Amino acid sequence: MEISTTLSTNPVEDQRLAEVLASPGFGQHFTDHMLTVEWTPDEGWHDARITPYGPISLDPATAVLHYAQETFEGMKAYRHDDGSIWTFRPEENARRMVRSSQRLALPELPPEEFVQAVDALVATDQRWVPDSVGEKSLYLRPFMFASEKFLGVRPAQHVTFMVIASPAGSYFPGGVKPVSLWLTEEYTRAARGGMGAAKTGGNYASSLVAQQEASRHGCDQVVFLDAQEHRYVEELGGMNMYFVHADGRVVTPETGGTILEGITRASVIELAGKLGHEVEERKFAIDEWREGVASGEIVEVFACGTAAVITPVGELRSAQGTVPAPRSTELTMRIRQALVDIQYGRAEDTFGWMHKVC
Repeated sequence: MEISTTLSTNPVEDQRLAEVLASPGFGQHFTDHMLTVEWTPDEGWHDARITPYGPISLDPATAVLHYAQETFEGMKAYRHDDGSIWTFRPEENARRMVRSSQRLALPELPPEEFVQAVDALVATDQRWVPDSVGEKSLYLRPFMFASEKFLGVRPAQHVTFMVIASPAGSYFPGGVKPVSLWLTEEYTRAARGGMGAAKTGGNYASSLVAQQEASRHGCDQVVFLDAQEHRYVEELGGMNMYFVHADGRVVTPETGGTILEGITRASVIELAGKLGHEVEERKFAIDEWREGVASGEIVEVFACGTAAVITPVGELRSAQGTVPAPRSTELTMRIRQALVDIQYGRAEDTFGWMHKVC
């Protein structure tokens, strides 16, 4: 893919950038440039370009505004101590976007071109990648949407793929601490045959009212049960879950087409195995959670995602009462440290997960 580059004539000044990178928060500041690629049935993917970051113009009849035909990814770039910049398993994000695109009837961007596009923007805006102190990184948001001006329920004939970037601080600026969860028994995230396995905005939009419910009950996150039996644990609003048993086994809910196949999720499974822990992917009932913590059979519960990396889970609240926090976070923190050390280049990458950008 040929990518043209038009550099900004008004980049953020060095002094202001230093202030931003010292305390970036999350999703508040954006780099000097963005990448855009267009698709039509006749031309395929074309007109790949890096341009100064700025607003985009959409006609009121743009298809995505009416029919929600869009997908996105979330990933990070990390600066290592030698100044080099790396991304974490970008080819897996690329392959997941292909799967999401298939479900949303969008054109498939070849994985090698996805990685090339992300690399190009990161290399152009490399001064925006923070140092590793405090687990800072450059958050990357590739996304694809139906950009055709058309009202009608059919796959769009003009699609736009973009990549934007935003420096990000640690999800836990005050140190990692367990998150409290609210079990929603009214709302579900996805049903079999639906879009649960696709990374599309509709799945996140549907979680917001349940997250409001969790907040009203003083909880950090919401946990969903399956849509069919309302019995099995699926995932949080944006994180996958794990349950550590007293004998060292780790259980994570099977995806089954209703759970997003997280890249961090897959990495945790491999890391846990390397640390000598058997990992089971299967249905996991909410009663198994309640009874396991009460009996001491479940000794840790944790969740993972791109933003938080890995976080211990504290108490679970619901209309049925409260399940107290498990007694330990030992394995949770071991896996977390192992993963973060690989991402920031502090440990050998024996898995081949890291991809050097520049």
